[in-house]
Amino acid sequence: MSNPFVLDDTAAYMRWREQKLACAPQSASDLIVEVRDPRALQPSEHAALAERVRNCNMAIYASPMHEEDTDILRLLGAQFGLRQLDANWLAGEDGVSEIKVFDGGTRQNYIPYTDKPIKWHTDGYYNPPERQIRAMVLHCVRSAASGGENRLMDHEMAYLMLRDEDPRHIAALMQADAMTIPERVDEADGVRAAQSGPVFSLDANGYLHMRYTARTRSIEWKQDAATRAAVSALERLLAADTPLVFQARLEPGMGLLCNNVLHDRGAFTDDARHPRLLYRARYLDRIAL
Repeated sequence: MSNPFVLDDTAAYMRWREQKLACAPQSASDLIVEVRDPRALQPSEHAALAERVRNCNMAIYASPMHEEDTDILRLLGAQFGLRQLDANWLAGEDGVSEIKVFDGGTRQNYIPYTDKPIKWHTDGYYNPPERQIRAMVLHCVRSAASGGENRLMDHEMAYLMLRDEDPRHIAALMQADAMTIPERVDEADGVRAAQSGPVFSLDANGYLHMRYTARTRSIEWKQDAATRAAVSALERLLAADTPLVFQARLEPGMGLLCNNVLHDRGAFTDDARHPRLLYRARYLDRIAL
């Protein structure tokens, strides 16, 4: 069966590439769909979100829902076949994480729970193969007083750009030992074994998955020339001023639905009376269209 993400299948890749570029959004505003209630989408709203995910693996919904209600994420996700939540140890009892500044406790030691910037990454890059994060919903309850924007890039488009530059970059980043997260010992989480894996891989249905972080600490890249060249090419791509990268700031009632695309977060300043609060649901499923 042909697959555009198999390096030997040039014909399938060229057909996919042509369609991918033709359907690519031109700006962050192209990602946004106005919805009445994310918990129960109208058929036209569902179709509009699905079209954007189909074209670029992500969509942003804008709604009047400002409540502190994690059902918004879970019910939205269920409408796209997302049911297997990755209930990581810092998530709530329902598997949804509160992304806000914590001034005490374990969470304050982890950068998502601070007001600091977060570099380019895909979620769960440290997870074992059987717990790869395929999709995510990020919902804004309260935005920061200033800052906190996200940059977003379709991981399939990153693959396309790297393959066009040099197919050897893709071969290197598909190696089973391309990127290793070293062992970590945490008083609360216990021991997390070292985790090696590829950057780009194919799931059981042939869809492209990406596992990446731009962090330089607690990351070990395979030390061969091909991997070093590929990582440098990816870093240049993410640092470039390119229309393939979208910048968006989620305001109250807005949310990101995506197949775990590349993203980062800018530093932010909170309003002490109304501190920034986002909910995050991470799934082992891929969005079903």
